[in-house]
Amino acid sequence: MKEFFKKKLKNGVTVLFEKRKLPVVSVSASIRFGAAYETERNKGISHFIEHLMFKGTKTRKQEEIAREIEKKGGILNAYTSEEVTSYWNKMPSRHLDSAISIASDLILNPEFYPVEFEREKKVIIEEIKMYHDNPLFYAPDRIKELLYKKPFGMSVAGNEKIVRSISRQEAVNLFHSFYTSDSMIVCVVGDADFDNVCLMTEKLFPQTAREILRHNPVRINEDAVEKRAGIDQSHFILGFHAPFLGDTRRYDYEIAGCYLFEGMSSVLFQEIREKRGLAYSVKGNFDLGVNYGHGTIYVGTTREKIKKAREIILSEIKNLKKLKKKDFDECKEQLIGLRKLAEEDSSNSMNVIVQEELAGNADEYYRYEERINSARLEDVRKLAGIKNFSSFSLIPK
Repeated sequence: MKEFFKKKLKNGVTVLFEKRKLPVVSVSASIRFGAAYETERNKGISHFIEHLMFKGTKTRKQEEIAREIEKKGGILNAYTSEEVTSYWNKMPSRHLDSAISIASDLILNPEFYPVEFEREKKVIIEEIKMYHDNPLFYAPDRIKELLYKKPFGMSVAGNEKIVRSISRQEAVNLFHSFYTSDSMIVCVVGDADFDNVCLMTEKLFPQTAREILRHNPVRINEDAVEKRAGIDQSHFILGFHAPFLGDTRRYDYEIAGCYLFEGMSSVLFQEIREKRGLAYSVKGNFDLGVNYGHGTIYVGTTREKIKKAREIILSEIKNLKKLKKKDFDECKEQLIGLRKLAEEDSSNSMNVIVQEELAGNADEYYRYEERINSARLEDVRKLAGIKNFSSFSLIPK
């Protein structure tokens, strides 16, 4: 049984902690704010702020932030998603003080230097171009646009026009409005002491508060085909809506997804690649959050074979109504095994624990095996009735 502890501190910060014996610690400071809370006019600003946090604080210059972690054998990074922006690092556990100090400094004390602000705009614009030019990044962004209306359907990074228009004062104002202690989650996974983590967090974070905003993504289902010069392969992606992260039906979808597209043994990999040679890459994914959820299935093929690939995907989804108990049980075993493999990485566990807390209860992370084993074959078979899909094809010009 995992040693897991949770506490809401007097300053409003939620602390999540999983005890491990390996002398490594993963630490994150996360804010309940991301792209889903943005408007069409400022889409991408939370991602922009994430970049700016590494450009220097009131106590550390940009290079000092990196050196304090990396020269002690650690790594640091951050990510912005729809509903959370997280700043994390992973270090030998004897450097826990530095790990928490850096994480808190980034999230509390950014300077937003004017010169760095304008310079980082150029960096983000290059990042946007990189995602656009790589079909494996671009196709998932486009299918999202076809599953949700704007602004939710837009890319987390925004676009070049929006990024250029963001002012320094706008970023500063948004930071002070949303980066408050009652919206923060500090998560530590590794060899540490829970009481000590709480004491450091209470000491470092001042008490601040804000009104929690709700966002309500509007679902749609549309299709699109785009031609692009300079590519030889066609990229097809099918999308469909799924339960939210806090909905236990998500486990039925996970089992169905495992059967359809998880690994080389999945039915779609076997039917599309192994039996017909239609594609090299056949894969799928679920993106679930507090207030949204969707799944995607991707195939890299030729323009002429997109129609056939789509037919096979839709046919196998319908065939879920005949899912055999043997396949159902094997998918359960596969998913539970994959979760155990993922748990080897403390930073991976840390990020998923934070996501579960956002959805309502971090303890849900530790109920995964129980939830999967409790799923019923008849409920997974019902997913054969999924009818509304979005699709996107990127084909050579």
